[in-house]
Amino acid sequence: MGGRRPLGRQFGWLWAAYAVSAIGTWLAFDAFRLIAILVLHAGPTEVSMLAAVGPAVGAAVAVPLGPWVEFRRKRPVMVTMDLIRFAALASLPLAFALGLLTFAQLLVVSVIAAAADITFNAAGGAHLKALVRPEDLLVANGRFESTTWTATALGPPLGGAAIGLFGPVVTVAADAVSYLLSAAGIRAIGGREPRPVRTDASRLRAGDLFEGWRYILAHPVLRPLFLNTLLVNGLIMAAAPLLALLMLGPLGFTPWQYGLAFAVPCVGGLVGSRLARPLVARFGQHKVLLTAGALRACWPLGLAFVRPGVGGLVLVMAVELGLITCAGVFNPVSATYRLEQTAPDRVIRTLSAWSISSKVAIAAMTALWGLLAGITSPRTAIAIAGLLLLTTPFLLPRHDPVASVGMSVKA
Repeated sequence: MGGRRPLGRQFGWLWAAYAVSAIGTWLAFDAFRLIAILVLHAGPTEVSMLAAVGPAVGAAVAVPLGPWVEFRRKRPVMVTMDLIRFAALASLPLAFALGLLTFAQLLVVSVIAAAADITFNAAGGAHLKALVRPEDLLVANGRFESTTWTATALGPPLGGAAIGLFGPVVTVAADAVSYLLSAAGIRAIGGREPRPVRTDASRLRAGDLFEGWRYILAHPVLRPLFLNTLLVNGLIMAAAPLLALLMLGPLGFTPWQYGLAFAVPCVGGLVGSRLARPLVARFGQHKVLLTAGALRACWPLGLAFVRPGVGGLVLVMAVELGLITCAGVFNPVSATYRLEQTAPDRVIRTLSAWSISSKVAIAAMTALWGLLAGITSPRTAIAIAGLLLLTTPFLLPRHDPVASVGMSVKA
């Protein structure tokens, strides 16, 4: 079984650190928004600001961190980011207990967490590339993907129950502790991590801040994959709050039905992540990337046709199951493809630029689709997002670089 392929003790600790932080993150899903509403009695403008401004400013703060991290050992950076997230998140329940919690603190913590997330993920991607053999990258990314979907399925229901029993601050405390445990797991990896070699050409300059974007946009394979990912993620996430508004409002679904509609299909992520490696072994990486990437864009249009009652609930679950299963295959293949195509001395800046762009694109498109829904209707805006998604497969890399190299060698 490919999913049981041993990757060594060091990867085991990295995976454990990832798992515990993923569970903490999904336990605290929407906790900031709930704290703003239930504890600080924030209005719609403040809640929208928290959802958009925090991640966007955090992404801007993370811009100079990519070049800084590129030529440093990755594990100390990851531990530092975990400790920063622990301290920032732990300040919220502490301030709440002292009666000092404010919306400004909530906003600042969301900025710090977003910047630390981007930096940690970029350092983690580079460390993974150095930690496992190239032929094991897909197995490793598949395990991360299956862990993500497991946490996504279990975290929000458990977190919702904890919030109902103890209040919204308790899940933030649990998330903070998860980062402390993640830091301990990364420290336990052991072994000596070599320091990246610095040369005069690798010294940090002002122009290095944008090197990640220059590298991506000049790369014939990364560029289309980057644009496809931005557009697909942005359109899917832009329609998500509109679907919630539609289901919990005019269609009359209860909160538990809404949660069920998105929790159950997460099993598709587990299935997809398990299928990724066997599919690549049989059909090839590039073909699986194209097929899964195209199929994941075909499902969301169905959400525009959701109706009240059991039939509507089943429709949402079926659409989400198809989408998540295809994403479960695509995401680890795409992550592996991206690491393989990125030069070792460009990994941090490339992954940082990728993550920053994704967060900004999602924030911008969510705001734009909110305006579109106000002008038209949530259902119309969801339909437009679904139609635009059908065009995104044309942005996927059309040529297999491995096949091209093989043909040139034969010639």
